[in-house]
Amino acid sequence: MKTDITVAFAALLTAAAPAAAQDAAPAITLTEARISIAGAWAGQLQYLDYSSGAWQGIPVTVSNEVVGDGNTIIRRAAFDDGPRVGTVYITSLAMLDKDGATEYTTGFRAGRTPELSAYILTLTAAADPEHWTIRAELDGTDDDRPARIRETTTRDGASLVTLKEVDFLDDAGEQWFSRNRSVLERAGG
Repeated sequence: MKTDITVAFAALLTAAAPAAAQDAAPAITLTEARISIAGAWAGQLQYLDYSSGAWQGIPVTVSNEVVGDGNTIIRRAAFDDGPRVGTVYITSLAMLDKDGATEYTTGFRAGRTPELSAYILTLTAAADPEHWTIRAELDGTDDDRPARIRETTTRDGASLVTLKEVDFLDDAGEQWFSRNRSVLERAGG
């Protein structure tokens, strides 16, 4: 009988081990993941063609600078919006709140009024500063409709991909739509 209890206890401990491993601290922190994007990036800003299901892209360059506080990030992006509009420049600021999960951002673009946003960030995967995934969510508007907005950024070495999805809140149920994504590679390397 003692052997049966010992075997059962050992089996219970083995079953609990994966759960304990999930509770372990991540390999990096959210702050470390955020600041690992410092530097120059280039690639495409892509929009989903809903009729064909294909992504259509325009060139984009991005520069991320972490200021001296190790928390605030200045992002400068430039993309070619075609011959009618020309190059569009967007400068944004992002700062992680002291709660460690809320990121306040604002973006500046000529001809538009800046808005302050508060995303809730979750580090959903993290192996090291070059391999991680962050999910950012907020309730806001998209296409002049109330929406839950989710941006998932995945860094895989020299690759940085951010997918923006929306779920409109003025309809029944939950249905996420892919809106756009940036597909970037570290510039110069």
